[in-house]
Amino acid sequence: MKVKDLMASEVKCCGPLDTLNTAAQLMWDNDIGCVPVVDKDGHVIGMLTDRDICMAAYLQGVALRDSLATSAMSRQVFSCAPEDNVAVAEELMRGKQVRRLPVIDAQGHMAGIISLNDIAREVAREAGLTKAREVSDSEIAGVLASVCVPRLRLVAARAA
Repeated sequence: MKVKDLMASEVKCCGPLDTLNTAAQLMWDNDIGCVPVVDKDGHVIGMLTDRDICMAAYLQGVALRDSLATSAMSRQVFSCAPEDNVAVAEELMRGKQVRRLPVIDAQGHMAGIISLNDIAREVAREAGLTKAREVSDSEIAGVLASVCVPRLRLVAARAA
């Protein structure tokens, strides 16, 4: 199965000069946990999660309306292409410990977003239809377990 078959193609984004308040409102209004931050040409320059916003509010000690998206976004963006196999997205999620990946087209523009939830829902849907499926329950469990390892434990393990 291809990423394009599971991704959400309507993606809510914010700009680098949008406030964290604006990003949080987008997330709340659309029941989503992240927004890609895109430049004026539509290229993804960062990812901003609800957790990023919470931690920025705590660490910066300023109102969300007084902080820009760039102050809290992850600047290292991991992405996949619409034509990639879902296994490629799973491996990226597992290796980079992310739950969502922007899907970038050949021109470098946002084509969609794929989440661990999208993959899990597809597995559940397929389970009702057939036993033979490309992505197994154990693979999903493995990706989820990898993504959920606390970062502090990873840092300690890598230092040892």
